[in-house]
Amino acid sequence: LNRFLHEQIAGFEPEIRAMAAYCIDTTGKRIRPALVFFSGWQDDPRVSPDLVRVAGVVELVHLATLVHDDIMDEAELRRGRPTADRRYGRVAAVLLGDALFSHALHLASQFPTTEVCLAVSDSTRRVCAGEIIQTLRRGSTEVTPAEYRRAIDLKTAELFRVSCLLGSRLGGQPDGHAEAAARFGRHLGIAYQIYDDLADYFGEEKRIGKTLGTDLASGKLTLPLFALLERLPSAERNALLDEIRGAQPSQFPLHLRQMTAHGVFPAVAAAVAAEIAAAAGALGAWSSLPSTPLLLTLCQVLEQQVAALKEPAAG
Repeated sequence: LNRFLHEQIAGFEPEIRAMAAYCIDTTGKRIRPALVFFSGWQDDPRVSPDLVRVAGVVELVHLATLVHDDIMDEAELRRGRPTADRRYGRVAAVLLGDALFSHALHLASQFPTTEVCLAVSDSTRRVCAGEIIQTLRRGSTEVTPAEYRRAIDLKTAELFRVSCLLGSRLGGQPDGHAEAAARFGRHLGIAYQIYDDLADYFGEEKRIGKTLGTDLASGKLTLPLFALLERLPSAERNALLDEIRGAQPSQFPLHLRQMTAHGVFPAVAAAVAAEIAAAAGALGAWSSLPSTPLLLTLCQVLEQQVAALKEPAAG
């Protein structure tokens, strides 16, 4: 996969190849490509070129969304390095994200059938829609938990879902497996986004590798804030609502202490665990396939990531 992605740099215009390489070289956990490979795995040591290509497609779409996310969040770091926004400027970074999206769809169009291009372009639109929904609701205190879940289903879980769906289909898995794998991916994606929202409060920037604390500063209502608002006394709740609206400066350390005092961390961690359990349940009928234990390792990885988050001492 890494070889394939680096080969794509030559497909960009010479003037922007270094910029594309900067994004591609910002290596993350490659979760979405892993979902492609694991969903299509049939215990064959040969690497399928189709799986490599579609894994590259979903990773490029993901990288494009990260470039745009960092612009909207005014983030300074991504995976321990300056974001594309900080390195190249906002306008250039917006267009760089667009170029990454476009190249991903170009690669998807090279499959002999239109299925991959249709699935990826549909998912890319849904991812963008989720980001637009969340962006337009920043600073609003009228957002409901159901609307939050809808936004993360689109902006994060959708790419997890399509990675599993295409991995299964291109890997030649039995009939019915692709739909089950897609359900697995969707639940895992929701779990991962809830974890990411929890890490924005309880993570360590050096270990996570990106700017934290941006959700509260940008007026973004996520599950940790919903859980805190449910538990705060009226006066403190109203003060927090004013911060979300932008009427008062954000007080991140105060709310972190409040979250610890009111048991927000275990409540949100339980929501992650519920989605992980739903993901594992989606594969129940396919336990005999070689792909299933590999996919379930990603559930274990996410459980470990949640366990690695640290609550500050109360008081």
